[in-house]
Amino acid sequence: MSANRTVGLSIAGAMAVALGTLSTAAAQEKKPEMEKCFGISLKGQNDCAAGPGTTCAGTSKVDYQGNAWKLVPKGTCVTTNTPQGKGSLEPRQG
Repeated sequence: MSANRTVGLSIAGAMAVALGTLSTAAAQEKKPEMEKCFGISLKGQNDCAAGPGTTCAGTSKVDYQGNAWKLVPKGTCVTTNTPQGKGSLEPRQG
């Protein structure tokens, strides 16, 4: 391989890494801030911490379990409607 080709490939590789880093940073900046919203997940679709008898994600036992949460964009939880009422920022009974 010629020296010019090796240098060209090195530059191309460095540019690809730089562009990848920039696009990753841009994607992270666009992610909305999230919050835990209790009582909105369907059975087995919670993100984590569904209370006694459960371990983590996907362990809620019933739809809209009050102590199971999903991550939602900040500010949307308390306006999320379910058949059991609105979402809650705090765990609730049921």
